[in-house]
Amino acid sequence: MAIAAARPEDYTGFQRAIILATVTMATTLYATTILVVSVILPQMRGSLSATQDQIAWVVTFNILATAIATPMTGWLAGKFGRRKTMIYCQLGFLVSTLACGFAPNLELLVVARIFQGAFGAPIVPLAQATILDTFPKEKQAFGTAIFGMGVVIGPVIGPVLGGYLADIYNWRWAFYMIVPAAALALAALALFLPETRNRSTAKLDWTGFLTLIVSVGAMQLMLDRGNRQDWFQSFEIIIEAGIAILALYLFIVHSLTTKNPFLNLRHLLDRNYALGLMFVTVYGMLNFTPMVLFPPMLQGLMGYPNAIIGELLGARGAGAILGFFAAMWIAKLDPRIGLLFGCAVQAASGMWMMSFSLDVSFQEVATASALQGFSVGIIWPPLTVATFRTIDSKYLAETSALFHLLRNLGSSVFISLSITTLVRSTTVNYGRLAEFITPYNKNLQDAVALGAADTDAADGLARISVAIAKQAGMLGFLDAFTLYTAACFAVFLMIPLFKIRTAA
Repeated sequence: MAIAAARPEDYTGFQRAIILATVTMATTLYATTILVVSVILPQMRGSLSATQDQIAWVVTFNILATAIATPMTGWLAGKFGRRKTMIYCQLGFLVSTLACGFAPNLELLVVARIFQGAFGAPIVPLAQATILDTFPKEKQAFGTAIFGMGVVIGPVIGPVLGGYLADIYNWRWAFYMIVPAAALALAALALFLPETRNRSTAKLDWTGFLTLIVSVGAMQLMLDRGNRQDWFQSFEIIIEAGIAILALYLFIVHSLTTKNPFLNLRHLLDRNYALGLMFVTVYGMLNFTPMVLFPPMLQGLMGYPNAIIGELLGARGAGAILGFFAAMWIAKLDPRIGLLFGCAVQAASGMWMMSFSLDVSFQEVATASALQGFSVGIIWPPLTVATFRTIDSKYLAETSALFHLLRNLGSSVFISLSITTLVRSTTVNYGRLAEFITPYNKNLQDAVALGAADTDAADGLARISVAIAKQAGMLGFLDAFTLYTAACFAVFLMIPLFKIRTAA
């Protein structure tokens, strides 16, 4: 039986603790699915006979579904109630996670991941709202701190455990392991989640919502398939680009002319908010990209097992925990100082990755991963403060919806761009390196004389081809890391433009 709705001060300490544990578990499981997939990408690619760019759809379309579903959270909670919305979203998340494990091919796996992202997206903001409604103001900081720490722990444990299970059994067990915990979270939500006291009668702007879905969906499809279809030499890509532009135009015109738009674009007149949206888009671009690039680099080029890759991605979660604690101290300072420090750490991790080679050590990759997690933990609190400092509290719900939408959209778009850079650069560099395999290359002649290479036998040429492919692949990853680092430095220009009001 659900806990009855009450004022924050009317809940007992036990009730607050059980509600906090319940919503934290549900949110942690959703956060875990984002990172655990990164570990098993190489194994899924081989099992499903997918290319490098195709297997990235498993990540990009999940993030895209999250981006689209997140702004609907307020309407769903208002129409059906927070309790029902969260329970049914958790049920959908459980079923779609199980479907991911059973998926027989790439197409059905991508569909299952879309539903997983769509059902999981509302859980995070609803969990935060539940905590704020359960704890009195003087205890809200404690409740949100415990919630934040719990959510961060999931991305540490998930990749490590998922990597080990993938090595022992197969990649499907990285999804299966989440199902029992998701069922437990569903039962806990049904038993302990309090009823919603008030519901809203606000209507969803279906025109704005649908035009936005069509626009971002067509754009993502264009980016994911562009390299394979030779971009605008393909009629398919031209059609997808045209649909994306037309739907975006209709969305903007409708949003500026209707009374109650899905996303109110007039808030862009606020300088801090507009800057924050640009900043959070880049933040999203940098958030998940390394987690998609590291596994194929480590397994495909260096032969790392899934278990070790999971530990390396787990280092990112450990760095995020440290960043979370550091942010609590930095929060006392000017938000621009926190942004500057966090971006500097992020740029340092990018430059570190640009120095990688085929001989990169476990410690070097773990350090880069931990630095990225640390920077993510540092940047988020001051970015949120600076963005919403000048926004009226009555507009926080709709402005935060666009904020989270662009964060997730930035992630999916940049992952596609990075994979495109990787694939094209690898192909180009293989051709350039292969040009040096001639009888007139003195270094090759010396290698043949020393017995390190054999150009007279088919297996010798095959080994040379494999060596060239690895070097070309590494150069492709370095180009993708260069793109990442360039984006890191781009946000430095925005930080001084934030206007921070001081108390009178």
